[in-house]
Amino acid sequence: MRPTAKDLAEAAGVSLATVDRVLNERPNVSPKAARLVNDAIERIGFVRNPAAVSLARNKLYRFLFLLPGSGDLYLTELRRHVEELTAALKGDLTEITCRQIATDDAHGVAKLLSSLDKESVDGVAVMAPESPQVRDAMARLLERNIKVVQFLSGQEKLPEADFVGIDNFAAGATAGKLMGMLAGPQPGKVLVIAETMQSLDSIQRRLGFDQVINRAFPHLTCLPSIETHADEARTRQVIGRVLAGNRDVSGIYVLSAEARVPILAAAGNVELSGIAVVVHERTPFTEQALRDELIDAVIAQDPGHAVRSAIRIMRARSDAREPLAAQEKIRIEILLKENL
Repeated sequence: MRPTAKDLAEAAGVSLATVDRVLNERPNVSPKAARLVNDAIERIGFVRNPAAVSLARNKLYRFLFLLPGSGDLYLTELRRHVEELTAALKGDLTEITCRQIATDDAHGVAKLLSSLDKESVDGVAVMAPESPQVRDAMARLLERNIKVVQFLSGQEKLPEADFVGIDNFAAGATAGKLMGMLAGPQPGKVLVIAETMQSLDSIQRRLGFDQVINRAFPHLTCLPSIETHADEARTRQVIGRVLAGNRDVSGIYVLSAEARVPILAAAGNVELSGIAVVVHERTPFTEQALRDELIDAVIAQDPGHAVRSAIRIMRARSDAREPLAAQEKIRIEILLKENL
């Protein structure tokens, strides 16, 4: 059995009250008594219970989610899961706040991050495109002992901050494999659509996708990435123009999280039944599009799992514990009409 506080008091030769004061960092403990308790902790293998310590201190965990201000159905799913956990964890001394940010304004995001202080927040999960300004602001948060989770979109050269999300290079490579299998053996072009290529996840997905297509399916030619910038009118215009100039498109890959607007724009210009279509993220639209055979495959990551993992990681870091890596791993899921 695990040693108890009573066992620890006996091993240290002090009272149970003294052990309680040392474990919960309460005042009126002599240096000698603290040393005796800490030495006994190492000697008998006593393991602190962070939840019990937090309860004893009446500690409140304060976590902040920063999500993009622009988005469609997948962003709605993320917000729904954050709101569900905000309500569910109130009784667990966890306060969660969600704010939306203009992710195309790197200086604005960095300014917001710089304004956060340890007195108001313990951890922050940030979903923002890669930029030097945001990366440096996140690094400064870590220096101020505010826990940081890179949420679904990472920052290059910031390994000290935890990351929650799928392996985006592998996700892109998976999309390439599916595209090659679905598009068939005839030569053709693949239209690649992104919200922005400034985000690290988009870059990694495109690299993984191109690597597989170039190696295993050289009869397919990948066109330069189209950037929609989450602008519906721009999306319709640019996709219509590219499809009009490339009548031999045999595949469409939407590598960003929001597929509804790009797919409807493409469907307004060409018949999708003869084109292989691969997109990311499970939403009400992509589910229905699979059933209607408007798209062929969805590469997904569970948004609920991602939100829960971010909270567990921030809480573990706040308690000076290592997160359970296996529990927080977000897996790549492939959805077809047949396995919905």
